[in-house]
Amino acid sequence: QLQASGGGLVQTGDSLRVSCAFSGDTFRTYTVGWFRQAPGKEREFVAAIHRSSGGTSYAESVKGRFTISRDNARAMVSLLMNSLRPEDTAVYYCAASRTIILSSLRLGGSYAHWGQGTLVTVSS
Repeated sequence: QLQASGGGLVQTGDSLRVSCAFSGDTFRTYTVGWFRQAPGKEREFVAAIHRSSGGTSYAESVKGRFTISRDNARAMVSLLMNSLRPEDTAVYYCAASRTIILSSLRLGGSYAHWGQGTLVTVSS
């Protein structure tokens, strides 16, 4: 089970951290990704962190501004978002799966479990 939290209303240039709490299984065996969906748009990949290598992947639109990290002891993944822009406004979803290869990190269909989403609104 995944529970996303931390969304809110911020201004352009602000920072915000969204978190995803994991429960029900051995967290360290799961790869976790963040996706977002803006109003009227399709869901898109944001960032992911692999279960074993700890390797990360970012969408080009957020690279250098967002940082994904995981705390296996607390069974949580965080997404620190800096220099936020109005175009970052979306519902952010965390997703997890045990059987993702590195080349599939950006594909939503690769993730078996999804959280409920948390809304991030960036005002201009």
